Amino acid sequence: MNDKTLLALYGLKYNPFAPALPLEALWPLPGAEHFARRLEGLVSHGGFALITGDPGCGKSKILQWLAARLGQLPDLTVGVMERPQSRIADFYRELGDLFGVQLNPANRYGGFKALRARWRAHCETTLLRPVLLIDEAQEVSAECLTELRLLQSASFDSQSLLFTVLCGDARLPNSFRTPELLPLGSRIRARLELSALSPQELTAYLDFMLQKAGAPQLIAQELIQTLATHAHGNLRVLTHMATELLSAAAERNLPRIDEPLYFDLFTPPLRQSRRS
Repeated sequence: MNDKTLLALYGLKYNPFAPALPLEALWPLPGAEHFARRLEGLVSHGGFALITGDPGCGKSKILQWLAARLGQLPDLTVGVMERPQSRIADFYRELGDLFGVQLNPANRYGGFKALRARWRAHCETTLLRPVLLIDEAQEVSAECLTELRLLQSASFDSQSLLFTVLCGDARLPNSFRTPELLPLGSRIRARLELSALSPQELTAYLDFMLQKAGAPQLIAQELIQTLATHAHGNLRVLTHMATELLSAAAERNLPRIDEPLYFDLFTPPLRQSRRS
């Protein structure tokens, strides 16, 4: 069943469990609001911030939510790195594209000077540091992270010309304990560590998503609690189950999603006993 038919069947504005969601449908995870206010204060000083958590806990969605929120600040430039696994030459190329600087990767010193000049001009004009957001930052090489630390540091490390938010899994904070990245780890000024959500928090998430999508009664409340209990605190697991349920309900032309459908889909079949 295509998306248009599914949306029409249940009166949905959009699929609340699809990966691509409108900005107003992004649910701020616990601790995200305080972290965002902290970042809004730090953009006038620069430095580094860190978001970490296990796979499926909502890191990328939080970064998307932060990008939209920071983008609303007047005159603030926000760049989002899309290829964190790049080697140093392509790393410079992407930084140049993000901040409107024509770079020659063969002349790294020239690129170093040009980027710093662009960032310094932004700081002087707006009194804000440009922002760089890096998702999947555990894939960034130690060489590139060290280059970034040196690139944004000015006046004997008394000033920062950029504000970088790194987002990644548990490998990222572990890498900051290595000798080559210890100097960067010591410069992280704000941290948000995402952990498994409680069933109550997952219930609030589902209620929020359904309300925003325009179908608050789509899933029976008893099933919402069941899903929240069996998702192991993981948003991705919860979303995958809800996606399966929504697709199955649409195929069967059910008016709503309830527990019988859940048990039909997720209860393993009983094995037939072997004949003696």
